[in-house]
Amino acid sequence: MASYVCMIFLKLFLESFRFAFSALRENKTRTFLSLLGVTIGIMTIIGIFSAVNTLRANLESSVEKLGSRSIYVQKWPWGGGGDYPWWKYVNRPEPTIRDFELLQQRTTLADGIALDVGVSDKTLKYLNNNVENVYISAVSKDFYKIRNLEFQSGRYFTDGESERGTPVAIIGSTIAKGLFPHTDPIGKTIQALGRRLKVIGVFKEEGEGMLIDVSLDNIAVVPLNFARNVINVRSFGPSIVVNAIDGVSLDEVESELRGLIRSIHRLSPTQEDDFALNQTTIITAQLDTMFKMVNTAGFCIGILSVLVGGFGIANIMFVSVKERTHIIGIQKSLGAKNFFILSQFLIEAVALCLIGGLMGLFVVYGLAFILKIAAGIGVVVHLDEVVLAIFISTTIGLISGIIPAVIASRLDPVEAIRSK
Repeated sequence: MASYVCMIFLKLFLESFRFAFSALRENKTRTFLSLLGVTIGIMTIIGIFSAVNTLRANLESSVEKLGSRSIYVQKWPWGGGGDYPWWKYVNRPEPTIRDFELLQQRTTLADGIALDVGVSDKTLKYLNNNVENVYISAVSKDFYKIRNLEFQSGRYFTDGESERGTPVAIIGSTIAKGLFPHTDPIGKTIQALGRRLKVIGVFKEEGEGMLIDVSLDNIAVVPLNFARNVINVRSFGPSIVVNAIDGVSLDEVESELRGLIRSIHRLSPTQEDDFALNQTTIITAQLDTMFKMVNTAGFCIGILSVLVGGFGIANIMFVSVKERTHIIGIQKSLGAKNFFILSQFLIEAVALCLIGGLMGLFVVYGLAFILKIAAGIGVVVHLDEVVLAIFISTTIGLISGIIPAVIASRLDPVEAIRSK
């Protein structure tokens, strides 16, 4: 019995699809314009969701580069906006080498601690080749524990090079291409910060981030103890970066750091912190708020477009009922139940909406493929969003087709046959 019912339903379903495609063939322009609203709506919803997912994936990748288990001890807290109280922070002291050394001695929850000093807009030279706007990062030896460093060639600093401040450098792939277009950089001597440095490593090419440019491609890394003899470290906004040990929450590490730094700075219990403890989660939390707003706006715009398309589908269904009134009369005179007629038109409306929804998905995937080929951008389309598109299309089809289907199912067979 169950198999018989399934066969009847399948036959009804296929017949309704046949009527839907028949409507497409016979009234191509009218049907296409009616489906366009559903197509644009689904394309808008899935397109915006996919764009946000792509940005989010890139952001997470950038956060991983910054160190997802890292806390940055700095003068300025991360943030911004119209209410940012900059006047509270402008007179704070910059983190010092003394702070860094004392934290190294006292912390118990850190896997690695590094002092990072960034000097921007510098020029590197090798013979007649120059590379401008280079970011030089002077770091202590534990920097490799904070950043996941991948090398195209060469190596990282040895403990001895870091302690002695040996004039050596690791350069990014962009710098290597600019200074050494036809030769191996390893072992060559370049000029930077008014000194001669030996290149001991080249970072693997990473590519630029879409939201946060933390790529090592245009960065030169030198030992901190070398840089402190060349520049005034405190003038360049140094950061102390603490990497948490596995199995310990960042909140625990932050609590320990706050107590240690307050002790090092000799702050009384009533005094406010004169430092900031920044985590990468601050960035993701701020952007999550923005992403939610964009998702909501895109969903609302898409739904309005889909609803407009739904009115077009409803118009097609009313016309379809009128054109097939005679056939409905014959079906009912042969014993077709009201439910059969109702289901036939509802499935036809859903089929038309699904066609529009699938057209929208096809456009999104087509644009994603073009972006991948032309710009190398991998667009992220989640399966749950595809399911959402199918669900919305089905729902709009049911809403658009319910009234015409009810009208068709209640037609008097005698009057329907006479209508021709």
